[in-house]
Amino acid sequence: MTNTEEIQLIQTEIGDKAGRGLKWSLVGTLAAKVGSFAMGLILARLLSPDDYGTFGVATAALAVLMHINDVGLIAAVVQWRGKLEDMAPTAATLAAVFGVVVYGGFWLAAPAYSAFSGDAGATGVVRLLTLVIVIDGLTAVRSAKLMREFQQDKLIIANTIGLVFQAGVSIPLAAAGAGAYSFAWGQVASAAVTGILVTIYAQVPLRVGLDREVAKKLLVYGFPLAISLGIEAIVMNVQLAIVGRISGQELLGFYVLAFNTSMWAQTILGTAIRYVSVAGFSRLSETDDRALAEGVHKVVPVLVSVVAPIVALMSVLAHPLISLLYGGRWEPAAPVLALLVGLTFVRMVTGLAMDALMGAGATRSTLWIYLGWSIALIPALWYATEAYGIKGAAIAQTGVGVLVAVPLTAIFLQRANVALRPLGRPLVRPILSTILAAAVAVAVARFTGPYAVVQLLAGGAAGLAVYVPLVVPRDQLRRFPAMLRRGSPA
Repeated sequence: MTNTEEIQLIQTEIGDKAGRGLKWSLVGTLAAKVGSFAMGLILARLLSPDDYGTFGVATAALAVLMHINDVGLIAAVVQWRGKLEDMAPTAATLAAVFGVVVYGGFWLAAPAYSAFSGDAGATGVVRLLTLVIVIDGLTAVRSAKLMREFQQDKLIIANTIGLVFQAGVSIPLAAAGAGAYSFAWGQVASAAVTGILVTIYAQVPLRVGLDREVAKKLLVYGFPLAISLGIEAIVMNVQLAIVGRISGQELLGFYVLAFNTSMWAQTILGTAIRYVSVAGFSRLSETDDRALAEGVHKVVPVLVSVVAPIVALMSVLAHPLISLLYGGRWEPAAPVLALLVGLTFVRMVTGLAMDALMGAGATRSTLWIYLGWSIALIPALWYATEAYGIKGAAIAQTGVGVLVAVPLTAIFLQRANVALRPLGRPLVRPILSTILAAAVAVAVARFTGPYAVVQLLAGGAAGLAVYVPLVVPRDQLRRFPAMLRRGSPA
């Protein structure tokens, strides 16, 4: 067997494992999203916009801390080029220590953070919810081990059971009048249950250790990544602190609902892809310099073809979507949702590209991308929110993503020897088809009467009826029923 044939065989094996992991990830994240969506509908009727605003302040803090508390050790373990048992004790020790230290520091800073966000009463909720980072630090290496070995089925089972516990805690507390604390207690319970199950499934011995050479290698890879992901979380969540400070908690509640709804596609597809993408790109980059570029060229057009119509239809049908799902009192969230789904598209495309950079070990590139993104975003977000309220905040988020984040990501992909020219032609058809589908959806929804459910179903169906035949090859459409019959992730 020649060297080229060996490389192709390795690439095929990696592709098969990643494909199986992606199937499990998609099934699991879809099920989890359906469950969390149902729970969100119930909580939206039990809680007020002020409660959503308070929880939004706490969630923003958690999102930032979750990315920095393990100093990039999860990704470092996934990308580690060697035996897991050689580095697991050191990685586990570092992750646990950093989790506790970060939580302790933010416990002290919580009052100042809450006051800056315009909701001094959020301190208790912030302190409770951020307890999740301690649990994450204790289980980081176990989660990374499952991702590294493409055992996404076990991760999905753990997360799904955790979601059940979250609903079992949050809904009764909300009904009893616990307000934003109902969210926080539910997430802490979910994290604890998920962490216990991940620890059982991973079967990594509970050993404490600190090998200086291993620690140095892990931190050289992970520290720039932790900083870049922390900046990413700031980029995505500083909006909540700024909007809350400028616009007040009620308008922040509408903004949080719109933002969470806009993230549906990323929650389902993005989470599923990230479970396998870093591990897949890491294994590809070990085999051949061209393999990583070929992987990006294959995956990006598929991602755009799937995500673009979802984002476009959610944008043009935002008003009936919000009205139907959450009721008339949440209508101010609709114009914000119509804009924020553009940010979701940007995040998914740039996120996949940065997973490729992480897989290649170029964590400093991701740092520069997010740093440039945040430098442009924060002043734009502040100005736009003061000038145009929560709609202005959405314009700033999406506009900076398109005008700054996308070009920066393209530059660093080129530096990683991933040529972008081969992506041009495969993207033309899905983008043009998406524009046409959105126009048809708007026209149909406008002439189907005043009922939100009719507008949503008719407009969405018409848009998809236009898009799918234009983008999906006919032979795949003909094979689709057979694929469904045998497509279980077994």
